[in-house]
Amino acid sequence: MDFSNKQAETVDWGGEVDYSGYEWFKDPPPRPEPQPQPRMDDYVPQPGVIEQNEAFDFALKSAPNVLYARYKQFGQLGVLAWCSEFSELIDALKHLGFEGNMFVTTRTQALKTCEEILKLNLDIDMQIIVMYLSSQIARLRRFLDSDKQWDDYPKPKFPIDPIEWMKQQ
Repeated sequence: MDFSNKQAETVDWGGEVDYSGYEWFKDPPPRPEPQPQPRMDDYVPQPGVIEQNEAFDFALKSAPNVLYARYKQFGQLGVLAWCSEFSELIDALKHLGFEGNMFVTTRTQALKTCEEILKLNLDIDMQIIVMYLSSQIARLRRFLDSDKQWDDYPKPKFPIDPIEWMKQQ
């Protein structure tokens, strides 16, 4: 239905209202009193939470050195085994975070650890291990900072020509 071409006359029910002498906003409605914000008590973590965060901080600071030692000792398979242990650390960190007990310093150290691990000079030929290591780091980063995009992951080096790759071996 189109009402834009209305043919009926406008109905006028009376004359103008006389507002002369009316004092506008003379008696404004009372403004509500601002409610005082409830005072939040300072957060005092339980002693167990402090110890947990300190333990995670130590483990995260040690992780790149432990990974490199495993790589030097066992090669690529050492990296694979370390990734499994790192996965358990990530699960424990996620549990700590979901409980609301992760300190900002622990989160910051975890992100720094991810960067340090990716900066290690590990010569890994088995691309599945490179992908597994990268996926564990990506999993931790997604939990800690899901909005950010990182581009520091190692590039996969899959052989394009399998025959050429076999010649290199």
